[in-house]
This record gives sequence, C-alpha cells and structure tokens, in this order.
Amino acid sequence: MTVEPQRVIRRRPKNRRAQIAATSAAAFGSLGYHGVSMEDIAARLGISSAALYRHYPSKYALFREELLRLGQLTVDAAVPPDAAEGLTPRQRLDSVLDKMIGETIANRATVTLVRWERRYLDDTDRRTLEDQFATALATLRQLIKDVRPELDGHDRAVRAVALLSVISSVGDHHAALPVKTLTALLHSACRSVVDTELPPPGTEARQPRAVEIPQSFKHELLLKKAVELFHERGYPNVSVEDIAAAADLSAASAVYRYYRSKGDLLAAAFRRAADRVSGAIGPAVASSSSSAEALTKLIDLYVAGSFAERELTFVYYAEFGHVAPEERTMLRNVQRLIVAEWVRLLVAVRPELSEGEARILVHAAFGLVVDLGRVFGDDPRICPQERVIRLMEVTLFGAGAGR
Repeated sequence: MTVEPQRVIRRRPKNRRAQIAATSAAAFGSLGYHGVSMEDIAARLGISSAALYRHYPSKYALFREELLRLGQLTVDAAVPPDAAEGLTPRQRLDSVLDKMIGETIANRATVTLVRWERRYLDDTDRRTLEDQFATALATLRQLIKDVRPELDGHDRAVRAVALLSVISSVGDHHAALPVKTLTALLHSACRSVVDTELPPPGTEARQPRAVEIPQSFKHELLLKKAVELFHERGYPNVSVEDIAAAADLSAASAVYRYYRSKGDLLAAAFRRAADRVSGAIGPAVASSSSSAEALTKLIDLYVAGSFAERELTFVYYAEFGHVAPEERTMLRNVQRLIVAEWVRLLVAVRPELSEGEARILVHAAFGLVVDLGRVFGDDPRICPQERVIRLMEVTLFGAGAGR
C-alpha cells in the first residue's frame, strides 16, 4: 500500500506586512533609496515580487512609510510623559532627551534616511515630514525655554536643532558603544549644548568672500555646477546633460573633455572635500603648542570650509553610496584617518574619554555643521560661524570649554 506524502500547507505569516516594512527599512538604511529595488526586498524576505506588491504598491510607498514613521517617532519622543508633570524643568528636559536618544539608538539603522534621503519624498510627503520635525523642534524649544528663560527665540531654535543633530548623528557611522554608555555620552553632549553661552549673533557672517570662477577654468566650473545640482536634486536625478546646461556648455559631450563621467565628477567632489579636511591637520598640529590648541584650530578651519562650500559638505555626507567602489575604499580610508586624528587630539584633551566615546563625539560635531547650515544657512542673525564653532567646541570639549 502506497502512502501519499503529506502535503505541507504554507501559511502566510500574520505579521508579513510588518516584516516587509522592517526589511525594506533596513535595506534603505544601508543602501539608500536609489540603491534598493522591490526585487531586492523580496529576495531578502524570501518571497516573490508579486507577493510583495500585494502588500505595498511600490518601493516609494515603503520608503515613505519608514520616513513618516521616524518623523512621528520623533514627535512622540519629544513630548514629556504624563509622569513628568511633577518634575523640574531640567528633569523634564532630561527625560525627553533620554527618550529621544533611546528611540534613535533603537532605530539607528534607518535614522540616516531622514537626514540625507528626505529630498526623494514627493512634495506632499516632504511637507508632512517637515511638519513633524517642526512640531518636535517647537516642543524642544519650549523645554529649553523652561530651563533657560533668559534665552531669546533664535537662541532656543539653534539649540533645539543642535540637540536633534547630536542625537541623530549616530546614524551616520558604525562606531559602537554599549547602549548605556552611548546614552550617557549623548545626553552629556546635549546638556552642554543647552548650558553653554553662545556668542551673540553679529550683523555679518564671518566667512571668506566668494570668488567667482573664471569661465576659462571649465573643469572647476563643471565641478561647482555638478555639486550644486547633486545637492539640489540628489545624484541619481542629475544627468550629464543637466551639468552641461548649468555650465553653459553646448552639449553633454563637452563635459567629457574634462571628466570621464558623472561618477568621475562626484569622486572629484569627494576628493576635494576630503583633502580640505585632511590637509588642515598637519599645519594645525605643527603650529600648536597643545592638543587643545590644535583641535580648536581644526574646528575653526572645518567650520570656515563648510561655510564656504555648503553644498559640497552636504553632498559629502548624502551621496557616499553613489561613489564608485574603488574610489569609495580610498575615501573611506581617508575619512578614517581624519576621524582618528581628531579622536587622538580629543582624548589627549579629555583623557577620561575612551577612543570609542571620542569617536562618537567627533562624528556628532561634524554632523552639527551640516544640520545647522541646512536649517539656518549663513544667516548672521541666527547662526553665524562663531555660534557653529562654539557648538562644535562644547560637543567635543564639554560645557566648560573656553576659547
């Protein structure tokens, strides 16, 4: 007698939609929006693309859901809990900071999307995300006001943005610390941001005068226009034809006289940004009598360079995944050496810090410059160079840092 093999009935998991959302979020976090396809997500889940489309109509729908989830998470974390009503203003702010830090660490793999990939949302969804963060920032401003009522509105606004920047900076790198240690370190840096005295805003921004690039230097003009377009639209949404038109060239083929490809332009931009930061280290150290002096000079130079080339600084953070692999390896090695030198100097100034803790603070200080520039630009009434420099100093050195 032949026994029929028992048929295995495969049931769809009840939480399949949540699995898809989590898997796609992780993919976007590691590869960026344009680096992931629906087929990639389906393969990670071990299902067919058709099964994936039954839950989500497009890759964009998955991307949108994750960013707006993170936005709402930020709003919720910024609200003091009901139990905080009997606390002092400082205790309420501390409870919110711990909650925001905890949620950010728990979502570390994807918070980078909000920082660098939000421009790929459509206009309606981007406004929704911006409204979410505006709500969270308004709550933080009020908490700061309760702690420091003497601060004016601009002062509170700068600090609120700086707090979000310090906390979310952990999404930009993979430096690891135990959660408890990382939480305490970020909290301490946030306290320094709140407690420090910022220089009063001046009437003019302290920055190098812009220098027009002569039309004869076409390779420089092309690089400048390419960076502006990459910053405005995102690298995948810019064509060689767009760059040629922006540089007043008659055809895309003219670009190839100076750069082999669009990717070559991006790599050149990254090399310039890396050279600017790495090239400052040797002279700063050689001309200083202490690690604190050297690090202070590097902060000044870093901020001045970022103010002079806002778009390049942003592109350096946002478009790394689009650099060719061979260039990416070289640039990553340069970046590691830059961070390692800043870490060495910081540990010499603050020997109580481990190298891992110093590395977290260095990344937070770098990210501050980009985030403050993105929100406030070079407005001398709100966040001129002197204020950015001071916020970098207190993030690295602590609230007691002095010039």
